[in-house]
Amino acid sequence: MRSYRLYGIIFFLCIAICCQAQRHGNRPTGDETLIRAYISTGLTMSQIEGDMLKGYKKPGFSGGIGATAPLTANRRWQAALEMNYTQRGVRETSTDIKVQYRVRGLTLNYVDIPLTVHFTDPHGGLTVGGGLAYGVLLGQPHGIIQYSPTYVVPDTSDMRFLRPDLTAVGDIRFPVWRNHLWFNLRLQYSLIPVKREWLFTEYRTGEDAVVSRNNCYNNSISIRLLWIF
Repeated sequence: MRSYRLYGIIFFLCIAICCQAQRHGNRPTGDETLIRAYISTGLTMSQIEGDMLKGYKKPGFSGGIGATAPLTANRRWQAALEMNYTQRGVRETSTDIKVQYRVRGLTLNYVDIPLTVHFTDPHGGLTVGGGLAYGVLLGQPHGIIQYSPTYVVPDTSDMRFLRPDLTAVGDIRFPVWRNHLWFNLRLQYSLIPVKREWLFTEYRTGEDAVVSRNNCYNNSISIRLLWIF
């Protein structure tokens, strides 16, 4: 309950910042606005490291609000705070015999709060940055989790994932139209497990079954469009 209250406070704070920034941005000196708000929407492709599957094959939605503030007078260095809704998970439907098992879809819905620092190239306009994002899982996984094993069987008796997630963030963005519409590529990787000791049983020809317990981590790539006020 405390987490939801905290997110509620941050959400309304971000809304207030967006409204204030937009109001100042409508002035003739909008480029000198201290705080610039933005909204984002896009697609996330994700996988779960440790589930014995490979590839960013789980699509999901990513969207939210944010604000940037300059750290230097020339605005080359800036800090950004966001609040995003992001879908992650795992999906594997390939019929390749090399695939350990197949799962039609497992969705993890997160609220993320990334805090990042960015540097803008004064010549090319490219902005790169990095930071950390704290996320909370909104309920336990849902979707179609029935699997079709080939030679690896995951334990589905306990599909609970840990609620908190702390991810490292890598960010690249560049303007597309009039310094308002931006393209953004974002990478995120969990620094702490989102599921501990997930049990997998591997059956090998002529050998006894091999049991492994893996810690799992979110790994995602997001392609987003930003509209900066």
